[in-house]
Amino acid sequence: MSKIFKRTKILATIGPAVDSAEKIEEIIMAGVNGCRLNFSHGTYEKMDQFIEWIRAAAQKKGRAITILQDLQGPKIRLGQIQNNHHDIKTGDEIILDFAVKEHDGSLTFPVQYNLAEKVKVGEPIYIFDGKIRAHVSEIISDSAIKVIAENDGFVMSNKGLNLPDTDFAGDILTPKDLADIEWGIDKDFDYVALSFVQSADDIHFLRALLQEKGSNAKIIAKIETKKAIESDEHLEEIVQASDAIMIARGDMAYEAGAEVVPVVQRKLVNFCRKYSKLSIVATQTMGSMVDSPIPTRAEVSDVANAVIQGADVVMLSDETTNGKYPLETVRELKKIILYTQNHCEVMPIEGDPHSSNPSYDALSEAAARLAEQLGADTIVCQTASGATACAIAAQRPNLPILAVTSDRRVANQLALNYATSAFVRPYSPDYGIDLARELKAAGYLRVPEGRDKLSVVVVSGDRGVASTDTIKVREI
Repeated sequence: MSKIFKRTKILATIGPAVDSAEKIEEIIMAGVNGCRLNFSHGTYEKMDQFIEWIRAAAQKKGRAITILQDLQGPKIRLGQIQNNHHDIKTGDEIILDFAVKEHDGSLTFPVQYNLAEKVKVGEPIYIFDGKIRAHVSEIISDSAIKVIAENDGFVMSNKGLNLPDTDFAGDILTPKDLADIEWGIDKDFDYVALSFVQSADDIHFLRALLQEKGSNAKIIAKIETKKAIESDEHLEEIVQASDAIMIARGDMAYEAGAEVVPVVQRKLVNFCRKYSKLSIVATQTMGSMVDSPIPTRAEVSDVANAVIQGADVVMLSDETTNGKYPLETVRELKKIILYTQNHCEVMPIEGDPHSSNPSYDALSEAAARLAEQLGADTIVCQTASGATACAIAAQRPNLPILAVTSDRRVANQLALNYATSAFVRPYSPDYGIDLARELKAAGYLRVPEGRDKLSVVVVSGDRGVASTDTIKVREI
């Protein structure tokens, strides 16, 4: 492979720091494979503009780029606080009242969710990302609860609340989420990310809703609640029900404790590899680069660890929405990925990866092993749905996967898959081999020193007759 390619992909959140067609094009050229639109912030008009810029950049550069709609979910926030600041002392009795619309300077605060319908006395509640720790002492009305502060601190307007022991079953999709889904149906999002998932039933509900509205977007389950990680069996059920998993380490730390995050991350990456699902490691991957042009050593180690674990994707949030160095962050992240993958092997997992199709699994394993035994330069996968390419990627081969499809949506969805470069070409029985020839002629693929031809393993099927069922070895 002549071009240096990264096997672990980069997902960047789009926001004010990259608020132009030129800046989005720059970060895509620097190594971004997918763009996340966070529906906790921004207007529909701004989202439309971002989508237009992303797709224009992808078309201009001839790249497949994933666009992800990230739903806010039942993220509970305070309302507007007088003077945007209020000091809290240990032992203060705080009232959180859904019926209050304006803060009067007292310890009665407006809150953007009726907690009285959900919480129980004694449950913990963390305010302002855990800066104020408290517990519920009383349900005082149909709309208000009383909590006791356990430490000194302060609160500000619109800051989030975390309730790790509270069951929000039935409210996984808020009215805002439903409106955002409705708006997004004709935007052809490649993935929809569901926040604060508690069980596989949440995924089934969203999938049925999307299908009813005619969307074939894939679903990402964001793992960030204490309920979701209560047992390995429960976690596996969520992975199996989803198309992808986002390890949302920020809220998970508040909900379940920071010490659980590294262990849960490793479990989830392994489960995703086991079931041929996409894994995304998110939150503070390069957090210091919001204000610094270089990452910390701990951040470099964190990203390298995700690569060694075999994660499909690492994600940037504040770094590319509010950071001072979005382009530099992407470049640094790519450098870490490349160096790590070129000097460390991916950790093995117990057992063989398997998807919902045993035939794809067997064929993919055979293709990956054959390619490595022959010292092939690349695996070329002809795919209609993307399923075979995902199954090959789950084998974590140490060489690039070139996926070719006639479906633009499939190519965009594959843009985040491990080691996969996706291309859209009109279908023909040999369009995989034709693609390899085209890329060789363009200089994207080069013959290694000491050889006069490329060695290519092609995985394909006979369209209209059978699914993927053939492995070919070709020299080009």
